[in-house]
Amino acid sequence: MYLAAQRENTIFARLGGEDGVRALVREFYDIVEQDEDARPLHLLHLRGAGVAHSRDEQFNYLCGFFGGPQHYVMKHRHSRLKEIHAHVPIGPEMRDLWLKCMEAAIARRAIAPDLATLVMGYFARAAETARNMD
Repeated sequence: MYLAAQRENTIFARLGGEDGVRALVREFYDIVEQDEDARPLHLLHLRGAGVAHSRDEQFNYLCGFFGGPQHYVMKHRHSRLKEIHAHVPIGPEMRDLWLKCMEAAIARRAIAPDLATLVMGYFARAAETARNMD
Protein backbone atom coordinates (compact mmCIF):
# COMPACT_ATOMS: atom_id res chain seq x y z
CA MET A 1 0.00 0.00 0.00
CA TYR A 2 2.81 2.42 0.87
CA LEU A 3 4.54 1.88 -2.51
CA ALA A 4 1.24 2.33 -4.37
CA ALA A 5 0.67 5.61 -2.54
CA GLN A 6 4.18 6.76 -3.48
CA ARG A 7 3.53 6.03 -7.16
CA GLU A 8 0.31 8.04 -7.06
CA ASN A 9 2.18 11.02 -5.66
CA THR A 10 4.98 11.17 -8.23
CA ILE A 11 5.44 14.18 -10.44
CA PHE A 12 4.72 11.80 -13.32
CA ALA A 13 1.29 11.02 -11.86
CA ARG A 14 0.62 14.67 -11.00
CA LEU A 15 1.40 15.64 -14.60
CA GLY A 16 -1.23 13.18 -15.80
CA GLY A 17 0.87 10.09 -16.44
CA GLU A 18 1.99 9.25 -19.95
CA ASP A 19 -0.77 11.32 -21.55
CA GLY A 20 0.22 14.39 -19.54
CA VAL A 21 3.94 13.98 -20.21
CA ARG A 22 3.28 13.40 -23.92
CA ALA A 23 1.12 16.55 -24.05
CA LEU A 24 3.86 18.60 -22.35
CA VAL A 25 6.50 17.31 -24.76
CA ARG A 26 4.20 17.99 -27.73
CA GLU A 27 3.60 21.55 -26.52
CA PHE A 28 7.31 22.11 -25.93
CA TYR A 29 8.35 20.97 -29.40
CA ASP A 30 5.49 22.87 -31.04
CA ILE A 31 6.99 25.99 -29.46
CA VAL A 32 10.50 24.99 -30.57
CA GLU A 33 9.30 24.51 -34.14
CA GLN A 34 6.97 27.51 -34.40
CA ASP A 35 8.22 30.31 -32.15
CA GLU A 36 10.71 32.60 -33.87
CA ASP A 37 12.47 33.24 -30.55
CA ALA A 38 13.12 29.49 -30.28
CA ARG A 39 14.73 29.27 -33.72
CA PRO A 40 18.28 28.62 -32.42
CA LEU A 41 16.97 25.66 -30.43
CA HIS A 42 15.04 24.39 -33.46
CA LEU A 43 18.14 24.65 -35.65
CA LEU A 44 20.16 22.78 -33.04
CA HIS A 45 17.65 19.91 -33.16
CA LEU A 46 17.76 19.88 -36.96
CA ARG A 47 21.55 19.34 -36.82
CA GLY A 48 20.93 16.10 -34.94
CA ALA A 49 18.36 13.38 -35.48
CA GLY A 50 15.56 15.91 -35.88
CA VAL A 51 12.60 17.11 -33.88
CA ALA A 52 10.46 13.99 -34.34
CA HIS A 53 13.23 11.88 -32.81
CA SER A 54 13.65 14.37 -29.97
CA ARG A 55 9.92 14.35 -29.24
CA ASP A 56 10.01 10.58 -28.75
CA GLU A 57 13.21 10.54 -26.74
CA GLN A 58 12.19 13.43 -24.49
CA PHE A 59 8.88 11.68 -23.76
CA ASN A 60 10.75 8.47 -22.94
CA TYR A 61 13.22 10.33 -20.74
CA LEU A 62 10.71 12.49 -18.87
CA CYS A 63 8.48 9.57 -17.97
CA GLY A 64 11.28 8.04 -15.93
CA PHE A 65 12.72 11.38 -14.82
CA PHE A 66 9.44 12.20 -13.09
CA GLY A 67 8.91 8.79 -11.48
CA GLY A 68 7.02 6.87 -14.14
CA PRO A 69 8.02 4.08 -16.52
CA GLN A 70 11.72 3.95 -17.34
CA HIS A 71 11.27 3.87 -21.13
CA TYR A 72 14.54 5.70 -21.84
CA VAL A 73 16.63 3.49 -19.58
CA MET A 74 15.06 0.34 -21.00
CA LYS A 75 16.00 1.50 -24.49
CA HIS A 76 19.43 3.06 -23.85
CA ARG A 77 20.55 1.41 -20.59
CA HIS A 78 21.19 4.74 -18.84
CA SER A 79 19.76 8.22 -18.32
CA ARG A 80 22.90 10.30 -17.84
CA LEU A 81 22.17 13.76 -19.22
CA LYS A 82 25.83 14.72 -19.70
CA GLU A 83 26.40 11.64 -21.82
CA ILE A 84 23.12 12.00 -23.72
CA HIS A 85 23.98 15.58 -24.70
CA ALA A 86 27.75 15.25 -25.12
CA HIS A 87 27.47 15.76 -28.90
CA VAL A 88 25.25 18.86 -28.54
CA PRO A 89 26.81 22.28 -27.86
CA ILE A 90 24.88 23.57 -24.84
CA GLY A 91 26.04 26.82 -23.31
CA PRO A 92 24.21 29.14 -20.93
CA GLU A 93 22.19 30.79 -23.74
CA MET A 94 20.92 27.49 -25.14
CA ARG A 95 20.21 26.20 -21.63
CA ASP A 96 18.20 29.31 -20.86
CA LEU A 97 16.31 29.16 -24.17
CA TRP A 98 15.39 25.53 -23.49
CA LEU A 99 14.10 26.52 -20.05
CA LYS A 100 12.14 29.45 -21.49
CA CYS A 101 10.45 27.18 -24.03
CA MET A 102 9.66 24.59 -21.38
CA GLU A 103 8.24 27.25 -19.09
CA ALA A 104 6.01 28.42 -21.95
CA ALA A 105 4.91 24.84 -22.61
CA ILE A 106 4.00 24.40 -18.94
CA ALA A 107 2.02 27.64 -19.02
CA ARG A 108 0.18 26.59 -22.19
CA ARG A 109 -0.70 23.27 -20.56
CA ALA A 110 -2.17 25.24 -17.62
CA ILE A 111 -0.26 23.16 -15.09
CA ALA A 112 -1.08 24.21 -11.53
CA PRO A 113 1.35 26.84 -10.22
CA ASP A 114 2.73 24.71 -7.38
CA LEU A 115 3.40 21.79 -9.72
CA ALA A 116 4.80 24.13 -12.39
CA THR A 117 7.28 25.56 -9.88
CA LEU A 118 8.33 22.07 -8.78
CA VAL A 119 8.74 20.84 -12.37
CA MET A 120 10.71 23.92 -13.41
CA GLY A 121 13.06 23.38 -10.46
CA TYR A 122 13.80 19.88 -11.74
CA PHE A 123 14.21 21.18 -15.27
CA ALA A 124 16.58 23.96 -14.15
CA ARG A 125 18.87 21.43 -12.46
CA ALA A 126 18.67 19.05 -15.43
CA ALA A 127 19.38 21.82 -17.95
CA GLU A 128 22.43 22.90 -15.99
CA THR A 129 23.60 19.28 -15.83
CA ALA A 130 23.29 19.00 -19.63
CA ARG A 131 25.26 22.23 -20.19
CA ASN A 132 28.69 21.40 -21.58
CA MET A 133 30.02 24.83 -22.61
CA ASP A 134 30.61 28.14 -20.85
